[in-house]
Amino acid sequence: MRHFLGAHLMRELEELLLADDGVFPNSRLPVLVYRGAVKPEDGAPALERLFERNGWPPKWRDTVFTFHHYHSNAHECLGVAEGNATLRLGGPSGAEVKVEAGDVVVIPAGVAHQRMLASTDFMVVGAYPPGEEQWDTLRGRPDDRPKADETIAKLPLPESDPVTGKTGALVDRWR
Repeated sequence: MRHFLGAHLMRELEELLLADDGVFPNSRLPVLVYRGAVKPEDGAPALERLFERNGWPPKWRDTVFTFHHYHSNAHECLGVAEGNATLRLGGPSGAEVKVEAGDVVVIPAGVAHQRMLASTDFMVVGAYPPGEEQWDTLRGRPDDRPKADETIAKLPLPESDPVTGKTGALVDRWR
């Protein structure tokens, strides 16, 4: 599903619903992909300011793991600061999503993600809602599921959207 948003930049929003595949819990909440959330040339500092302003403190600059993984105790925001990549969301049979500098991907707890291909300069800024800074990294082992499912079910929804703040897609579609 695609939506267009008005603001200082024209932004396109894509939503992906990724169901439990038996290995990865994924989520009833959609993954949100904001195209052009910041100008590509403004990079990591612009993403960090955007996330901080909207209540998702930035925590790191790096890449995305090349193996399927998810977080049961944190929702995650990935802002593409440099380069481009193809991410797989939802596990081995999930969706491939191409991202480039300026894009932001908001991943609900439980949604598997991995980097498949990337340019050599690919870098993202990672951010989390307050209180979710000690995230776990689960790889889809069967013994992870019972506790992970319970943890995901208890995780509160964020109070704001990392791109649009107190209003916007996350606030509307995750409630």
